[in-house]
Amino acid sequence: MVTDHDIARWRLHTQGLTAPHTPDAAAVVDRLLAVQAENPSQSEWAVACRTASPHPADLARLLEQGRVVRTHVLRPTWHYVGCQDVSWLLELTAPRIRPVVLRQLQDHGLTGEQLDRLSTGVLEVLAAAPDRTRGELADELAGRGVEVAAPVLVLLVDLLELDRLICSGRPRDGSHTYALFATRVPPAPARDREEALAELALRYLAGHGPATERDLAYWASLTLTDARRGLAAVRGQLAGFDHDGRTYWHLAGAEPPAGHPDPGGHLLQILDEMYRGYQDSRMVLDAEGVVPRGRESAVGMALVDGQLVARMRRTLGRRVTFTLEPYRGGLTPDERTALEAAAARYGAFLGLDHAVEVV
Repeated sequence: MVTDHDIARWRLHTQGLTAPHTPDAAAVVDRLLAVQAENPSQSEWAVACRTASPHPADLARLLEQGRVVRTHVLRPTWHYVGCQDVSWLLELTAPRIRPVVLRQLQDHGLTGEQLDRLSTGVLEVLAAAPDRTRGELADELAGRGVEVAAPVLVLLVDLLELDRLICSGRPRDGSHTYALFATRVPPAPARDREEALAELALRYLAGHGPATERDLAYWASLTLTDARRGLAAVRGQLAGFDHDGRTYWHLAGAEPPAGHPDPGGHLLQILDEMYRGYQDSRMVLDAEGVVPRGRESAVGMALVDGQLVARMRRTLGRRVTFTLEPYRGGLTPDERTALEAAAARYGAFLGLDHAVEVV
């Protein structure tokens, strides 16, 4: 009989968080289809920790080359997406998200004519000189006599990303930049909507399964009806099981991993796909119910054997310090050992000594 804990361990394996790891950053992004990337300094670890040999240059090279873009897609928020997938993902999902962003712009008083003028200004700036930060875009617009409040510019570039007009440019000194979508993403043939729903469902389960239809709908900002259509189209390639009143789907032939995960401990941001990649069944990470429900009160999480054992806060200085607040009031020796090993891996990736503090 499958348990919550079994599902959590299975997901560690599916996501490449346990051995055998994914070969490199490109394969991680392809495997997961999209990796939430709200905080670049931590989301680069979300990609790297799933690889066989974590190194910061791996993802950085892909972003520089444009093989991976960081743009707003799904829900919507920042995600790393392969350049070969970003067009059809936006074509499929942006129609549900775009009206929300447009209403927010209208709440700031932007009429259709004003919005068109601002959009044209941004596109002209990037056509003349790509790889501009948001601050530089604001300065360029101001030089043209158009003052744009920071919250308005945030929404405007989000809208242009959803419209496949701009996306991430080449990072500069660790800062996110923007460039014209057409200069960074190769042209791709349009996909039939049914074909896109089918591929989305299959790719999501390949990187996140086992998961429920509601998990898929949340992750992709689809209606539940569309999520079900996608799953139905690939049903012959899936297997499923019922647990706790839900049906969980995974690729046919995929088996739960045997034994305990290796590595056993993980220090991840709360936006990691292991947590944010689900909503309906997210809390299989807490099989014993020790985590308080309600508002998230941490920016990171400490997992041991696929279970939440502590809140985590990462602090960078001369070393990287992981401050852990256990849910049970303390960590067992085995949990401490697993998380010390996780901190060592993370520290090595950053090129820093590490420390673990339990409070």
